[in-house]
Amino acid sequence: MSCQHVTPARTESSNWLDDLSRRQLSDGSFAALVRDRHVRGATLSLAAFAKTLVDSDVYLPQIQELALREVSADEALRALIAYDARWACDVLQEVYVRSSGVDGRICVDLDPRSAHDTDRIVAEAKALWWLVDRPNLVVGIAATRPGLSAITACLAEGISVNATQICSRTRYADVLPEHDEAQQVEDDSVAVVNTAWYQLDLELGKALHSRGRTP
Repeated sequence: MSCQHVTPARTESSNWLDDLSRRQLSDGSFAALVRDRHVRGATLSLAAFAKTLVDSDVYLPQIQELALREVSADEALRALIAYDARWACDVLQEVYVRSSGVDGRICVDLDPRSAHDTDRIVAEAKALWWLVDRPNLVVGIAATRPGLSAITACLAEGISVNATQICSRTRYADVLPEHDEAQQVEDDSVAVVNTAWYQLDLELGKALHSRGRTP
């Protein structure tokens, strides 16, 4: 579980579940975490999706249906992830409404193959936003140089964005203007700046261990 999802204007943190899987959606464990453990958001990653796809058959019925429709592999991938995202958004809908949109959001990372093509990032983000069709969806976009331009374009379209893969102060500063501009727009979209705190934790742990101390 993670508490790393905060905006610069917001000092408190919320409990988010990283790498949410369809298994956790289908067996009710995610709903239980929301109800009993105060989980207020979650991320859906391609890595978690791939692991679930390999380790279980929860996707099999939907894959068979998509195969009958003769959709492409990319279209099938998009459909499966959108289904999970829509389901997760619905689980968090009450949290989203009760918090006036501050909490209750689901972040879905885009295919990393598009990370260096602005037009493709925007197209993928629009497709996902349209397929999921939930206001509490947040599209995760890597803050590459093309990604920064895509973030601007998506926010202009009213698409909520989580700027990811920020591992330096310079790149953090690059993203802040987009975040600040989004705060001025009177719609339900948000801009979230996601710093990789877990990497800092790892480095601090190594430093403490080298000095004979326990993190």
